Amino acid sequence: MLEIYPEEKRLCLRFSIPGATVSYRRERWLGQKKEFDEEFCPLQNISRGGVCFLCRINLKPGTELTMQIAIPGDRSPLNQLGEVRWSVPSENETYPYRAGVQFHPYGTGKGQNYPGNLVKIISLEYKFAEIKTGEPVGEDQTDAYEIKD
Repeated sequence: MLEIYPEEKRLCLRFSIPGATVSYRRERWLGQKKEFDEEFCPLQNISRGGVCFLCRINLKPGTELTMQIAIPGDRSPLNQLGEVRWSVPSENETYPYRAGVQFHPYGTGKGQNYPGNLVKIISLEYKFAEIKTGEPVGEDQTDAYEIKD
């Protein structure tokens, strides 16, 4: 397996999409609400396995989120489920926190993400990602990702 960033332990290549935003809703056991907790949070980076974005709320690790990721130029946003893995202070005054969210597995079961979203993320990866050398990402430079049933 080719190591894209040798110092990284992550399996998936992270990349930025200029102008992309994340709107999210924290999942609660009682009284599910339909509106988002925050909308249009700046996306920092995304990968096949998760997303990092700026937010106004310090999200606790383990918090389940329903996210809507808006990509400039795309008519329909990506709807993803995930779990907050970390949250740290940011240097941005408007968005004082930065959160990392791991996507739930892709599949057709309850609580899983639609497999077509993985295809969409892979196409975005080929469009926006570049390795530190500045060369476009090719098929031999990305990790394989499995869809779970």
